[in-house]
Amino acid sequence: MEMFEALEAKIKGKKIKIVFPESLDPRILGAVVRLKSEELVEPVLVGNKEAVEQAAKDRGFNINGITIEDPKNYADIDKMVASFVERRKGKATEEQARQMLQDSNYFGTMLVHMGIADGLVSGAVYTTGDTVRPALQIIKTKPGVSRTSGAFIMLRGRDQEKYLFADCAININPNAKELAEIAVESAKTAEMFGIEPNVAMLSFSTKGSASSPEQEKVAEATKIAQELAPQYNIDGELQFDAAFVQSVANQKAPESKVAGKATVFVFPEIQSGNIGYKIAQRFGGFEAVGPILQGLNKPISDLSRGCIEEDVYKTAIITANQTLA
Repeated sequence: MEMFEALEAKIKGKKIKIVFPESLDPRILGAVVRLKSEELVEPVLVGNKEAVEQAAKDRGFNINGITIEDPKNYADIDKMVASFVERRKGKATEEQARQMLQDSNYFGTMLVHMGIADGLVSGAVYTTGDTVRPALQIIKTKPGVSRTSGAFIMLRGRDQEKYLFADCAININPNAKELAEIAVESAKTAEMFGIEPNVAMLSFSTKGSASSPEQEKVAEATKIAQELAPQYNIDGELQFDAAFVQSVANQKAPESKVAGKATVFVFPEIQSGNIGYKIAQRFGGFEAVGPILQGLNKPISDLSRGCIEEDVYKTAIITANQTLA
């Protein structure tokens, strides 16, 4: 079964509520109508009801039966403000909270925090910072995880050749401990989506073939990750060819359980991660789904501003599946 067919089967009819703060964008509206009609999620649009309905009408979308929540006319805004102030623990006054909750990302994230919705998808219009900041302030990271990270599921072909790349979206230059956390969370994400987690910690060096602070960071991160999660196959540092090609692995890392068999690729910093997934996407013909934000207490997903309706649709399906974990 194709991966998304399996993911759809898991959530169909479960009425998982996903918030979409960018309710006027036609890509969002198109995806929301599909998700609702196929009974995959219960969408919650954030915005002025009349404006959203007009935007949908202008594009020919029927949004009857889809919930619209307006921050300016929300019945339980006092309860939300109190919950926000408590969550921020003195970092926001009631007055500041009321103002911040007029922002649709903050409002939508609070719907998730309060259990009114199960997850959120944003980023078609908003920047990554605009999406991630409320998530970090309100949802926060899981115990033992110091920061969130962004992973892409890379798909190619009907037979669903699939891999996971991280971190390609959030952390500019993580230190060894942070990189180890990213590796462990990436293994968990891969497992959740049916990818056997053979995790390669990527570098320009394989097993000490070069020496530099950059190589040493990845080698140290590998050791930390192996100690944090001995149940997973995690190895490094590995060059990409050693991680991916068995004949190269036999020469460069013959004793590795991951080399030549890697399915999860952890990049040493965001530059190589971002470049790597886009090369695979544009040269290799892979579909890049994500970024999936890892390490948060509840699922929040960040779209690319260059996304199409299909990306919104698939990201919502992934986000809904994260609620089942």
